[in-house]
This record gives sequence, C-alpha cells and structure tokens, in this order.
Amino acid sequence: MNEHASTSTATEIVQNSTFERFARIGFVVSGLLHLAIGYLAIRIALGSGVGNADQSGAFSAVAAQPGGTVALGVAALAFLVMALWRLVETAAGRSTDPKSQNVAAEVMDRGKAFALAVVYFALAYSTFGFVRGAGKSTGEQSSGISARLMQTSAGTVALVCGGVVIVAVGCYHVFKGVSQGFVDELKGTSSDLVLRLGTVGYIAKGLAIAGAGILVVVAVSRTEPAKATGIDGALKTLGAQPYGAAMLIAAGIGIIVYGLYSFAMARYTKM
Repeated sequence: MNEHASTSTATEIVQNSTFERFARIGFVVSGLLHLAIGYLAIRIALGSGVGNADQSGAFSAVAAQPGGTVALGVAALAFLVMALWRLVETAAGRSTDPKSQNVAAEVMDRGKAFALAVVYFALAYSTFGFVRGAGKSTGEQSSGISARLMQTSAGTVALVCGGVVIVAVGCYHVFKGVSQGFVDELKGTSSDLVLRLGTVGYIAKGLAIAGAGILVVVAVSRTEPAKATGIDGALKTLGAQPYGAAMLIAAGIGIIVYGLYSFAMARYTKM
C-alpha cells in the first residue's frame, strides 16, 4: 500500500461518524475538566478547598463519586480518539479545511496537530491511571521528573528549554485569544458569545500555562524542583501574592470560561 492510499484510509477512518462522535465527546470531557479545575482554583482562593487545581485534582474528585471510574473510562477513550484524530491530521492535514499555503505554514500546522496528539495521549494515559486506581498527582510527577533532570547538566539545560517552550505555548494561547485566531478552526460564522468565550478562555488558559513554564525556569535557577508543579503550582503561587485570592478567583473564572468554550468546540470544530 503506497503512502497516498494509507493517508486516504486514515482520513476515511477519521471521517467515520462514530469516530468523529467520540472525538467531539473529547471536547466535552475537556470542557468538564476545565470547569472542575476552575472550580477547584476558586475553592482554594476562598480557603474552602484542598488538593490540586489541575487535571489530577479533577480526576481524583470524579473517581471518588459513585460511577466515577466508569465516567473516567469514557473520558480516557474520548481522549484516545482525539489523540488518534490529531495524528491523522499530522499525516494528512485537515481534510475538511483544505488550504493553499506555503510549506512552512503547512509544517507548522502539522506540528501543532502532533503536539496536540501528544497532549491527548498523555491525558488518556493519566485518566486511565485513575480508572485503575493508580492515579498520581500531576504536580508530584512534575517535581519528581524535575528533580531527576536537575541531577545532570544536560538534564538542567533540557529542563530550562522545556520551561521556555511551555512559556511560549502559553504566550501562543494568549495571542490566539487576543487575535481570535481560533475562529479559523470553527465551522460557519461564530456568534458573539462563542467569540467572547474563546477570547477570554484562551487568554486565561495561556496565562496559566505560561505561569507553569515560568515556575519551571525559577525552579531550575534556585535548584528547587518542588516548585516545578505545573498549573496547580502556578495557580497556588498566584494565590500567595498580594491580592492573590482575587487574582486566583479571576484565573479560575477564566479557566471555567475556556471550559465553556470547549463545549462550543465540540459542536463547531472542523474535522
């Protein structure tokens, strides 16, 4: 089978109605995840919550509920399907949104699709861990990996580079929100509500991601791996600043807004 035939077959699989339905469910699950993270951040800001304001904290809360493991199993499957969809986009491009663009732009688009595939595979793996009862705190995993990398010069350099990349990803999200670049990913003409949700949501999520990246760089500069704890650490660090409770509440609301926008993506994203 030649490369063209393989690509066509992969595209046909992705365009299968059942596959697409599960992929869109993945956006709904992502939306619920962001709603939970935002809610946890607000509870921490109000002093009435404990635990992690990140995906591991949200998964732990769901797993503790009746039927929680079943819900997490469905979530893991949806994330896996989304990862496979992004892999096909990496190989074949977006079949429902053909573009006439230069090679550099095409490579960038496929690179973003691959990065998203990695993120969704990681989410599927993490979610499945909580289904099996072996879920771990994202913050603890991040600080553990950071501690091991800091033991060598090469690892320290890699960690700094990783932190810079995370900051860049956060800045990209902020830019995407400010410029409303997300509109190109949606079908039809977006309503004012969807535009507002996307703008605020991307900016808030971008700032949280950038904050997590900055903490990684700070952790390396001070040789304090315990500070490299991801979004949970970024939000809690924000909450520890003057007027931190108000800022943490605002950040939590922003993440909730991104969650609401994810519901719009479930319906309108081009696939």
